Amino acid sequence: MTQQHQWTPEYKRTEDDDLRRVGVEIELAGLSPDKIVHLLQLRFGGVEEIESPFVYHLKDSRLGNFRIELDAELLKKHGEQIEVEEDESGKDLRMKVIDLYTDALTNSAELFVPWEIVTDPIKMKELSILNPIFPELRKAGAEGTKESLRYAFGVHLNPELPSLEAETILRYLQAYIVMHDWLVEKENVDLMRRITPYIAPFKTEYIQKVLAPDYKPTMDQLIDDYLEYNPTRNRSLDMLPLFAHIDEQRVREVVKDSRVKARPTLHYRLPNCEIDEPSWELWTVWQNWLQVESLANHKSLPELAAEYLESMQNLSHRFSNKWSEQIDDQLEKIDPA
Repeated sequence: MTQQHQWTPEYKRTEDDDLRRVGVEIELAGLSPDKIVHLLQLRFGGVEEIESPFVYHLKDSRLGNFRIELDAELLKKHGEQIEVEEDESGKDLRMKVIDLYTDALTNSAELFVPWEIVTDPIKMKELSILNPIFPELRKAGAEGTKESLRYAFGVHLNPELPSLEAETILRYLQAYIVMHDWLVEKENVDLMRRITPYIAPFKTEYIQKVLAPDYKPTMDQLIDDYLEYNPTRNRSLDMLPLFAHIDEQRVREVVKDSRVKARPTLHYRLPNCEIDEPSWELWTVWQNWLQVESLANHKSLPELAAEYLESMQNLSHRFSNKWSEQIDDQLEKIDPA
């Protein structure tokens, strides 16, 4: 049963002694935004607000605020920029045209881009409260990654770190790199998602730099090195929001993308959204992330990083599951979080 699962990592608090939080983003199709809001409201309470045909809100629920938006920046900008003057009778022709235009845009966009449910940061120990909404969305007709070849939908997690020191950030980054292939296998990442640019893995040159045993960067060096090799949001672990929170000017000088939102969290984007699969639940995604947490805070990390670097010399590295099996063996030795 879900309530028996362990939802909190070993390190439960931030350096300010606050309980750590995590934001969740779920991409899906098959449901209208008002239906999504209605189901969220039935489960968590709150008040619906409509910002635009592309953006809905549920305010002041038991889990804070939810944002439901069509994940299509270009369409949203078009809708905001329509300019039509009122006619002489005073009837708001502008609103009529906007309604027709945005209805057409929304109906077309929904064939290719997902609606996205975005939560406020939730205390990690309360994440299980969110889990029951997904069977309810599934029962109502929500569709996930594998429903169509054009659906490269994902689940994103935005976990706060226990510390924003360079050493802590580096450990989490190293642990993720070491476990990336294992995570791809455990999450059974959809082929269509793999061939899109959105969840690209880190390049070999950057991995070799970050996992080198003598890599002990200052915060400035850690950020600069990341920006040199990764001046893009398109990474399965996107560090730009975290680095923008720490030094926004340094990041903005290199990355002009307005979608980068500064926040004190990692941005983990790898998992599929399999909301239409009866066996799928948020716990599965979160459990795999907790393994990264465990390794990031375990003494075996340097040894595994060295072994991973060595394994990369083998040309069959990317096409073999031997490394994933090795990680499985190692995780059995690590006390669960």
